[in-house]
Amino acid sequence: MEEKKYTSMIRLRMSAKDAHYGGNLVDGAHMVHLFGDVATELLIQCDGDEGLFCAYNNIEFKAPVYAGDFIEAYGEITHIGNTSRKMKFEARKVAVPRPDISDSAADFLDEPIVVAIAEGTCVTPKKCQRKEH
Repeated sequence: MEEKKYTSMIRLRMSAKDAHYGGNLVDGAHMVHLFGDVATELLIQCDGDEGLFCAYNNIEFKAPVYAGDFIEAYGEITHIGNTSRKMKFEARKVAVPRPDISDSAADFLDEPIVVAIAEGTCVTPKKCQRKEH
């Protein structure tokens, strides 16, 4: 029997309130927060429970994110253990503001820009798992 593939993707716009540094730069911790939300959805799909995020094994910030950018945060479960679920994540910039044209202009990018990647491990205690694997 083929193992079910669990994936999740959220897309949202980084607002001015998300900018943490000069030049409207959004801090990398915001991408990590998005990965946490994606992980929660993956655990609900997999186990019917929000579970717990235990550890990030690796996080890399690849490109800057600015207020006005649209970010897709994607994740998938790569391994299902007894209670652990290993996951990988990728955040991609898919649209950017175009202040050179007007205050409200924006463009979707021809190719998304990977802004962050990570791997992590979550746990759903056996007593909380509502789905069989």
